[in-house]
Amino acid sequence: MESTDTAQKWASAVNHLTIGATAAQGGTRTKTVTVGGAKCVPWLAYEGDVGCRPVVALEIWDSGADNWPQELRAQYGGAMNDPAAWARKGEELGADLICLKLMGTHPEMGNRGADEAAAAVRSVLAATGLPLIVLGCGIDEKDNEILPKCCEAARGENCLFGMIRQKNYRTLVAASLADGHKVLAESPLDINIAKQVNILAHDIGYPLENLVIFPTTAAMGYGFEYVYSIMERGRLAGLGGDPLLRQPVLCDVGFEAWRAKEAQASEAELPGYGPASERGPLWETITATNYLQAGADILVLRHPVAVAQAKEAIETLHGAAK
Repeated sequence: MESTDTAQKWASAVNHLTIGATAAQGGTRTKTVTVGGAKCVPWLAYEGDVGCRPVVALEIWDSGADNWPQELRAQYGGAMNDPAAWARKGEELGADLICLKLMGTHPEMGNRGADEAAAAVRSVLAATGLPLIVLGCGIDEKDNEILPKCCEAARGENCLFGMIRQKNYRTLVAASLADGHKVLAESPLDINIAKQVNILAHDIGYPLENLVIFPTTAAMGYGFEYVYSIMERGRLAGLGGDPLLRQPVLCDVGFEAWRAKEAQASEAELPGYGPASERGPLWETITATNYLQAGADILVLRHPVAVAQAKEAIETLHGAAK
């Protein structure tokens, strides 16, 4: 709804950021995605340009996804044992990007080495022309071992690599600088930490405009309101001119939504909630669409229905705001 009485003009805009590189740009991707650019609070077009469409990434693992909820495993079957096949499935589903999590490198989930991780990255790049997000296993020592090799394997493809943290940023920043990648910076629900991580990366030569903020994510009903408020405060500060908070934001929705009891419990455990086959995708979809209202630029999702419905919501919101 348009309102001229309450319209506010903002001093700045969210940085534009592009993931992926086509052949003309030195890579092999068949497309790139660009996010950011908003000059207003999410979807309030009467205040300014709403920026680029948010994008949807399908989450895949290199291995270890056999412990995912049954409803998710039923959607992908044997493709979950092969990241290349899983990535092709993501492209068929209409995802804008692929998000490869190298969970097989986790010390308790296979402890794969750097060569195996790099091979998984190369296989996904060969299987799909979509831009790629690559995330480590979350153990700093292991990520510092495997991610530089993965950055090298994807040299020229302009991927988004993560995560850097306040106490663990130098190795991945250096590798991303050397091989031409974007970086995802984690700041667990703290605006000051988000700014500090960005400062640390910038101080060793990494451009602020090549960073994406990951404020951590919560599912609907499990701390969502607090995450929303942190994202909102960060976006307002960025629009107000703070260069350390003008970065696009990624939300890892699928991982959190499918941890919720409401997403995966049986009908016997949650009488009256309906079948899990409908409830799980809906829990993920609603969590995702709520984050669109908070200013999410990249949504990482799991279920095909959530991918389709989130993309439909994005088109509706973006079309109505233009």
